[in-house]
Amino acid sequence: MTKEELIIKLKAIVKPYIQDEKAFKNLTEETDFIKDLKINSANLVDVVLDVEDEFDIEIDNDSMEKMLSVKAAIEIIETKLASK
Repeated sequence: MTKEELIIKLKAIVKPYIQDEKAFKNLTEETDFIKDLKINSANLVDVVLDVEDEFDIEIDNDSMEKMLSVKAAIEIIETKLASK
């Protein structure tokens, strides 16, 4: 799966939780889920759970704590998919 495909899937996952539509439209690897998209920490947990379902992976607590940006999410997803 390419990075672009991952970003497209991530956008679909985070869309219900975003508070900043402009930042969402300009989403890049550098986008921060909390600072840029204004996703609160409770909803960030929902994002992680949705990512687990979408990619059929399990994200441990250490990885969950690091998953604060699109780039970090992509790295974690790629690592988990590679170790399946």
